[in-house]
Amino acid sequence: MEEMKKENTKELREEFKQKKKELSSLRSQLTSANSQKEECFRQLRSIRDQVRSKTDKVQVLKKERDSLTKEVRKFKRVRDEFNKSVKDQSGKKREADQKKKELLGAVDFKGDPRELKRQIEALETKIETEVMPFDKEQKLNKTIKEMRVQLKQLESVSDAWKEINSTSAGFSDVRKKAEGAHKSVQEMASQSQEKHEEINKLYEEIKKLRTEESPITEKHLQLKVDYEKAKMAFEEVSKRVNQLSKLLNEEEEKSYKNIAKEKTQEVRDKIKSGKKLSTEDILAFQATKD
Repeated sequence: MEEMKKENTKELREEFKQKKKELSSLRSQLTSANSQKEECFRQLRSIRDQVRSKTDKVQVLKKERDSLTKEVRKFKRVRDEFNKSVKDQSGKKREADQKKKELLGAVDFKGDPRELKRQIEALETKIETEVMPFDKEQKLNKTIKEMRVQLKQLESVSDAWKEINSTSAGFSDVRKKAEGAHKSVQEMASQSQEKHEEINKLYEEIKKLRTEESPITEKHLQLKVDYEKAKMAFEEVSKRVNQLSKLLNEEEEKSYKNIAKEKTQEVRDKIKSGKKLSTEDILAFQATKD
């Protein structure tokens, strides 16, 4: 019976030894599986963070592009209104230019009326202050008379001239505004197009990241499965190691008690027979009493 117990204990110890080795190997596998799983998750999270960042940027750019598109429509309407005014003013300007040509053709003097008036006054002063022959004075008076006729003609067209200048100025102003509105349309349309192209570029980058994400997601799922399997195997062996440890501790305790019991009986026999007790005998006897 005792031999059977010893044999059984030996088998338990051998199994305990093997299971501890197996447990150590499984622990390494579990650590490795966890590291691979976490590294894969970090890669996956990095890609998802990039996708999220680019998606957020797309939304911002869309708002900016849509705002610019609205402004383009607004300035197109303004530009079209100015272009219509330019067209209307263009007809008026042609009429004014024709009238200006006719007025200039109706007078001999082509300069500033104020200059003509100064010239008349200068000649009149000359006649009054200088001594000159009668024929020369008559000639100057004739010149003054002709100049006064020209001055009268210029003064008669003065209002028409102002209207012509006003029309020309109005045409220039409207055309300048139309050109400004057109330039604003071009600039905003260009900015809107840049935003649109940037959005398309981000979409391509997101698409590429999604393509990269797919196999990593599958790999992460497989690594999670591998980790769970390694964990279950580790826990199963760990449980068996704990069981064996407990069994062996109990066997050792039983063995110790049996040995102590036998030793105590020997000590009692020695005491009865009056034999001298050794230090070992005394300690063993005290241990059983405790």
